Amino acid sequence: MKLLRPSFLLLGMFVIGGIVFKLTSPNDCDFILNSDSIFVLTGDFRRVPFALRQVEKYPDADLYVIGAGPGAPYIGTERAIIESESKSTYQNALAIRDIVEKSGLDRIVVITTEDHIQRATFLIKSELPETQIVSCPVALHEMRPARRLERWMVEYVKFLVTMIGIREGPESSYK
Repeated sequence: MKLLRPSFLLLGMFVIGGIVFKLTSPNDCDFILNSDSIFVLTGDFRRVPFALRQVEKYPDADLYVIGAGPGAPYIGTERAIIESESKSTYQNALAIRDIVEKSGLDRIVVITTEDHIQRATFLIKSELPETQIVSCPVALHEMRPARRLERWMVEYVKFLVTMIGIREGPESSYK
């Protein structure tokens, strides 16, 4: 009965939860409409090019690049509306909320990497409970398996922390 120690049970729950987190993450874009507003969260070099490919498929869609940083010279399209003040996923959610409320949107598409999509969507939904949110994850296939596993583990821990109510670290502040 030494195997059923609380620490072993907690570790088992953590591992099983991580597996469920990975398996329940969306793995492709849900249905995107030509009239949708697409919000891409920056922070990974794969996201913006993926978003630009989506916008090419949907020429009437609006593109918002969230958390782009000053100048954002890498966006590569005049169609993008750039938000550069937010620095964390929670601040991204607040910036998206402000844009959605000002624009009167009732449906948005969120693009971020597949390991980040659940936490980002959770935070955005918590700020916009009445808005339909379509998840559009960017795959991490070309990444080494060990690095991909590390990213998934970090995002899983961040998701757990978010679920208990901690939205961002103490060093961040949204203006």
